[in-house]
Amino acid sequence: MSDIFQYEFFQNALLGVVIISIAAAIIGTYIVARRLVAISGGITHACFGGLGLGYFLGINPVITAAAFAIGASAGVEWLSSRQRMREDSAIAVVWALGMAVGIVFVFLTPGYVPELNAFLFGNVLTITRPDLVTFIIFTLVLALFFALFYRPILACAFDRDFARVMHVPVRFISYSMTVFVAVCIVLTIKLVGIMLLMSMLVLPQITSEIFCRRFHTMMAASVVISLICSVSGLMLSALVNVPCSALIVTTMVAAYILVRLVTGVAARFRPAAQ
Repeated sequence: MSDIFQYEFFQNALLGVVIISIAAAIIGTYIVARRLVAISGGITHACFGGLGLGYFLGINPVITAAAFAIGASAGVEWLSSRQRMREDSAIAVVWALGMAVGIVFVFLTPGYVPELNAFLFGNVLTITRPDLVTFIIFTLVLALFFALFYRPILACAFDRDFARVMHVPVRFISYSMTVFVAVCIVLTIKLVGIMLLMSMLVLPQITSEIFCRRFHTMMAASVVISLICSVSGLMLSALVNVPCSALIVTTMVAAYILVRLVTGVAARFRPAAQ
């Protein structure tokens, strides 16, 4: 088992898992607090349209996926805030449109598209050094943004109407966070794939939400849970030769069930102890 650490591709995979776990945990805390869990699925599937367009045009599909993700996230925010459409309805629109556009362009692309499976199901072992640099830059920018605008982000996450009354720049924060969500999703697609990405942005947060009541403690616990589960999933995949993305999500689900059972048992015995 220790021999695998000598390979550069596994070192890249381990570092990528650690960095993206931190970014996904921070972003996911905002998503869960804002009750926008569906937006991660909507933007993720909207990315499929960008992937299809990239393959059809013969350019880097990550670039077009990023454009589609940012456009979809901004579109959801615009439809819900300016056109008075419910956010879940706006998410459904971009979700369906992205998948439809992607299917059309993949169908029109000549030949077979083997790289598409890596984006659909994830392949952490394909992470390269340039990918790591990109992950690090994004995570640092995200952490800096949270450090500078923590209180406005907190106000917008829980009560945007109250934030407007308090003259918080709600529109700036909302659009900025949707762009961060979109970029995080694009970067994480290569790690766990379109099919499993929503779990990585939600499961650590709902697990920490069981025993955390404050935003910053929930975020910190989400980072710890995400790191432990992601690294554990990667190590298990090396042992049993199973796709890493599936084991990461399975580990996160197991952690949620375990925490739920432990807190349930503790709550049952607490009145008896008193």
